[in-house]
Amino acid sequence: MFTTAFWGMLNDALSKKIPVLCALLILLALSACSDGYVQFPTSPEGQRALGDDVEVIVLSAENIGDFTSPSRQHQATLLPGGRNWTYAVGAGDILSVIVFDHPELTLPAGPQRSAAESGFQVAGDGTITYPYIGTVRATGRSVGQIRSDISQRLANFIPNPQVEVRIAAYNSQAIVVSGEVATPNRQPLTSVGTSLIEAINAGGGFTEFADPRIVTVQRGGRIYHVDVQGFLEGGMTRNNPVLRTGDVVHVPRRRAEEAYLLGEVARPDVMDLSREPIALTQALARRGGLQTPRANARGVLVFRAYGNEMTRVFQLDTSSPSGLLLGTRFVLEPGDVVYVLRSALQRWNDTIVRLLPTVQAARSVENFVN
Repeated sequence: MFTTAFWGMLNDALSKKIPVLCALLILLALSACSDGYVQFPTSPEGQRALGDDVEVIVLSAENIGDFTSPSRQHQATLLPGGRNWTYAVGAGDILSVIVFDHPELTLPAGPQRSAAESGFQVAGDGTITYPYIGTVRATGRSVGQIRSDISQRLANFIPNPQVEVRIAAYNSQAIVVSGEVATPNRQPLTSVGTSLIEAINAGGGFTEFADPRIVTVQRGGRIYHVDVQGFLEGGMTRNNPVLRTGDVVHVPRRRAEEAYLLGEVARPDVMDLSREPIALTQALARRGGLQTPRANARGVLVFRAYGNEMTRVFQLDTSSPSGLLLGTRFVLEPGDVVYVLRSALQRWNDTIVRLLPTVQAARSVENFVN
């Protein structure tokens, strides 16, 4: 559809005997700046006129080292979690107490009774009742402390008693694993400490939607963030703490972290950066590369916002193999916009192709006027 300005120019050309074809070329020049593509200067002279709110960084072998890793690095957790672990008996646990050479003091287990069924259950007040010595405090103690107490008190009745105390059933201490794991569950703690990654694996492991970088552990009314990926990939042992009773582990759902590929790319698309770091050349290759010969190989741009006032524009010259290699080291960040400029010759060709029907119509009008 032609604009009012176009028809006015055409009428003026007819009234002043100006060739219509010349009028169309004037219109072409006036409308070139409104074409549907992004224009950005690729020369240092043009970039100096962009203003103070735009910083252009031309990627080179000298500065590429500053952009080879994501800005979001692995962080050590603040969650206290030493590797030492001693199980403290609690209410509901079942203890198995054996006095060697004194079977009358040992509740026998048989085909119909398991060790748990024949043991002593810790009552709600934290005690068990044992023959001869009566009430024994169990809650908050280790099995070694309970063994020592029973041995000392039995010595009043049995010379040099040999006592063994074991936990037949762990019921008092547990953790909860929720969120993006295959099987969210409650897991009892045992005499062998349970680390965070062991608890996650016992829940079936991460789902495909999990974000292992921001796992949370709720302990004592406080929520701690744990970058489990930092342990898995970076060897940060602090980020695999031993859990404590009452801990609630939550694996959150991965949030979208995207970069956008636009312009003269074979398949403009959105790139998901939440799963793995993606380099610039890698992103272009996954979407078919530059759309040759339309693309300006010197004009591969990455727009990155810094706050609300500053925009950084990274320019990569891919007209040589060295430029493509540099792009393999430039890591994209969430929110980056990758734009491949159109070549100047292609812009002209596209404009001519778009105007050919109009030129042909204009020639017909001019022939009719003459």
